[in-house]
Amino acid sequence: MALVRVEVKPTEGPLPARVAEFVRVANERIDRFCARRTQHPVAAFVPSDFELAWRTLDAIARGRVAPGRSFCEWGCGIGAVAGLAALAGFEASGIEIERELVDEAKRLAGDFALKVDLVHGNFVPDDAGSLADCDGSFTWLSEQGPDGHSALEQSPDDFDLVFAFPWPGEEEVIFRLFDAYAAPEALLLTFHGREGLRIDRKTSSGVRGRR
Repeated sequence: MALVRVEVKPTEGPLPARVAEFVRVANERIDRFCARRTQHPVAAFVPSDFELAWRTLDAIARGRVAPGRSFCEWGCGIGAVAGLAALAGFEASGIEIERELVDEAKRLAGDFALKVDLVHGNFVPDDAGSLADCDGSFTWLSEQGPDGHSALEQSPDDFDLVFAFPWPGEEEVIFRLFDAYAAPEALLLTFHGREGLRIDRKTSSGVRGRR
């Protein structure tokens, strides 16, 4: 793989008031959504650490670590990280396969007057083939559903920074997809539960390269 780890120190100090309010509201709405869906929970819908995500996005933006400002959240759920990216100054978008979560994400962004392009679809490219194969027993990636990147009218290599929260067993798939489809120099930000966030940079053309 043409991916290299990047070390970025998250920003410190109190969260900006608008960011703190956004994080609070996002967590509350996730709790309410999950309570409504107790009998029919959404598979693999587990929120990441939004405060840590903000501090890392803020550090990336301030340090101009990404090659540009275009951001996409793969599997965006309620769109919280995409919203935080917008608050950090990125041109933010998100792709989510669960239509009800897309609706929730649009409400959250709208309530905070954030410009975030949120679409219903799959972030796995429809020609990924074996690149999307998972070894784990409990994984949720597939090539089914509408093409999320087409819905955004963009390609995976249009983004300077991509965020994903891979389910256990999906990590290598996310890395392979990013390596194959992202543009050189783009960043991949991934959340790994207790291990926190990881940042990787694509250093050269991968399997697919620019199309």
